[in-house]
Amino acid sequence: MPAPTHLDPRLLRAFVTVAEELHFTRAAARLYVAQQALSRDVRRLEREVGAELFVRTTRQVTLTADGERLLPYARRVLTAQEELLAAFGQARPLLVDLNSPGLGTPRQVLHRARELAPEHELMARYESGLTGAAGELLAGRLDASFGRFAGLEPALRAQLEHQLVRYEPMAIVLPEDHRLVSLEAVPLAELAGETVYAGAGNPRTPEWTDLARRLFEGRGIEIAPPLPLAVGDEEFERIMAKTRSPVLAVVDFPDMPRTVRRPLVDPVPLSPVSLVWRKGLVHPAFDALRRAAAGLAAEEGWLRLPVGGWIPAIDKRLPNVQK
Repeated sequence: MPAPTHLDPRLLRAFVTVAEELHFTRAAARLYVAQQALSRDVRRLEREVGAELFVRTTRQVTLTADGERLLPYARRVLTAQEELLAAFGQARPLLVDLNSPGLGTPRQVLHRARELAPEHELMARYESGLTGAAGELLAGRLDASFGRFAGLEPALRAQLEHQLVRYEPMAIVLPEDHRLVSLEAVPLAELAGETVYAGAGNPRTPEWTDLARRLFEGRGIEIAPPLPLAVGDEEFERIMAKTRSPVLAVVDFPDMPRTVRRPLVDPVPLSPVSLVWRKGLVHPAFDALRRAAAGLAAEEGWLRLPVGGWIPAIDKRLPNVQK
């Protein structure tokens, strides 16, 4: 069969997505197309290149040798297409996960990036947890997120890059009649014997629970057992009011009814917040997002460690910026 003279990038994108998922149903969901349409596109590409690209059985999908050979070329073509469109101002919106609507650090970075790149569209998304967002980043449904990079599984970290933005002081959210509300700042030793909610059991936020476990270790503070997963601020507030557990948070955590937020001290625990993105991301607004994060960190002193500051050893070992 003669070599093809033209390959539709849409067919290459279908092929690459199936190659990454090795599952037609998941690949179709990722591309927002019907599975039958995706299968047709893959068969058409196979006809055009004159080779079988996948071995399909009822149990699994695997790449053939020809599929393995095509994959790096297809990725390069798609990357070049994105770069070409970006160069001529036809880029899609940059999708930035802010984790939660009330958190200040990601919101400030996004607002600054919009000022730096007013000609581009930067859209906020809310995935509630870096681990949850990581899957969306790798699937191409998000471009960037924020959170504790060291708390991700090594397999996820290997596919992502990060830039440290802030060591964010941590706080405790207390019921308004709790014994510690009279304190302007709560020493960690005062939480000995308490059971504190830190997202245990939430599959989207294990990096936060891990941070709490490392902070509480040896201090007599227990992590509250898993609770029903609350979606939305109203449900979270209702569950917290019902359990009356103190909540581990950061200093700019949004206010909740009938609660008081107090900073933690002795030591001052810090939550390392990074800007996180998938490797190979190309978008004309992404540079503005990174410059916004670096600029705010410098202006606000976000990366200065306070006297008596605490961060986990694993976070200290990671480089602050990966390129």
